[in-house]
Amino acid sequence: MNHSAHVLHQLFISGEISAAEIVARTFARIKTHDSKIGAFLSLFEERAHQKAKILDEKRRNKQHLGKLAGVPIAVKDNIHVHGEITTCGSKFLTNYRAVFDSTVTRLLEEEDALLIGKTNMDEFAMGGSGTHSAFFPTHNPWNLSCYPGGSSSGSAAAVSARLCPVSLGSDTGGSVRQPGALTGTVGFKPTYGRVSRYGLVAFGSSLDQIGTFTYSVKDTALLAEVVGRHCEKDATSISLPPQHYLRDLERPLLEWKIGVPWSFLEGLSSEMRHLFDEALKVLEGLGMQIVPIDLSSFKHSISTYYILGSAEASTNLARFDGIRYGQRSKRANNLEEVYSLSRAEGFGFEVKKRIMLGTFVLSSGYQDAYYHKAQQVRALMIRQVREALTQCNVIVLPTTATPAGIIGGISDPLEEYLQDLYTTGANLAGLPAISVPAGFTHDKKPFGLQIMGGQMRDADVLTTAHAYEKATTFTQATPPLFSGDL
Repeated sequence: MNHSAHVLHQLFISGEISAAEIVARTFARIKTHDSKIGAFLSLFEERAHQKAKILDEKRRNKQHLGKLAGVPIAVKDNIHVHGEITTCGSKFLTNYRAVFDSTVTRLLEEEDALLIGKTNMDEFAMGGSGTHSAFFPTHNPWNLSCYPGGSSSGSAAAVSARLCPVSLGSDTGGSVRQPGALTGTVGFKPTYGRVSRYGLVAFGSSLDQIGTFTYSVKDTALLAEVVGRHCEKDATSISLPPQHYLRDLERPLLEWKIGVPWSFLEGLSSEMRHLFDEALKVLEGLGMQIVPIDLSSFKHSISTYYILGSAEASTNLARFDGIRYGQRSKRANNLEEVYSLSRAEGFGFEVKKRIMLGTFVLSSGYQDAYYHKAQQVRALMIRQVREALTQCNVIVLPTTATPAGIIGGISDPLEEYLQDLYTTGANLAGLPAISVPAGFTHDKKPFGLQIMGGQMRDADVLTTAHAYEKATTFTQATPPLFSGDL
């Protein structure tokens, strides 16, 4: 479906298309194209058709219809949908069926969204390429030989290929913004605590945040209004009323100050720097002022993130023991073997690596040297970014340092980890950030511009992104292989 969520919703409300037709076309397009991409792990065909019947009946009877009526939405497979399998991209959970709804999927369905399926992902959200799923890799719709980024690979690819107009992802260190940039979609991570994490399988509890992929910032604002609500079941949920992001999108931005951490960008290639400079010219042309800021502590963001994230992951994944959740090894003959063999058979290499790293940095002999030191650096980063935001309204930087690479082309794990160089800071500081399409490399690979704001300043981020989007045409671009409609 090439229509945005806003347009599709209006077409349904006006009677130009039925919910049943939307669902039929959506699944027809998925079945035609997804074999080339690998975006979906499961489809909710019967569920979606039943919901469509209800929506068509409500429209005929002139009953109230929600903000998302008629909009197909895909869900990353670490977010629970009651009654559906949640695998987290892992063999360990191939038999786990969710016994409750996540808060976000409940809110979406209350606004009459059509949930259409679960998307592929790096196992337990650990990876930056989309190639660490236990089932199959996801391919980038702009170049099928390339990865789409991760860990929300399937959600990004599904929107990029126009299999659906909206999808949910999770962002622990850039896992929405980074694949958003690499697939030419709008990827948004709200302020930490703005969207409930209840029903999201935890990776790094102090870093995780549910985010969205869309065709446009306007759709992003719509989704943010729907899911950005306080949740009593989530202890980290911010107890504030919902914000009216759509209303604020058209605010004038004259004399708006854009902070750029120039020293942090010294490693950019000449081509990526050129694309970034061109994006800054667009912002200046809209009347915004570019000001230099200091984010020198962010050079430590990758090491800080992997220490803290892995430490939290090792704790969160301790529950997957072959007894309470997931697959139990058939070779186990005693309790110790149930633990060891179930984990050995169920977890992939990347997950095992991060569990071991997290266990190491939390061990008594190394906790002060690594974990506590990383917490101190995180506090320094938070202070420095707060100071920077007193000099500007938002911070702008590239989303990624490089475009999408060839699947299987990364031999050094550190090379993949460095994909998150410009994104992890927002998670460590709990800040809202968005990636918007901002051009293409010489070989037609998407480039993303990242806009980051202060805590609870999500509206500033969305307004800036919307102004940039209106001044360009990049969000309207569709991968050539998937430009047709059904």
